[in-house]
Amino acid sequence: MAKKVVAILSKGDTVKLTKLIQVKRSAKTGAYTFRSRIVPSEAIKEILSSRA
Repeated sequence: MAKKVVAILSKGDTVKLTKLIQVKRSAKTGAYTFRSRIVPSEAIKEILSSRA
């Protein structure tokens, strides 16, 4: 028998998140390293402008 689908209750105060992947090149070896983190969507412009 098929299982019954149960509705998931969601609250209105959820935060939209975005995965941010930044690339950095090592001065010593020339290799690229990647830093990934999950940040709120509203904070992306602030984070990228502070790193530039």
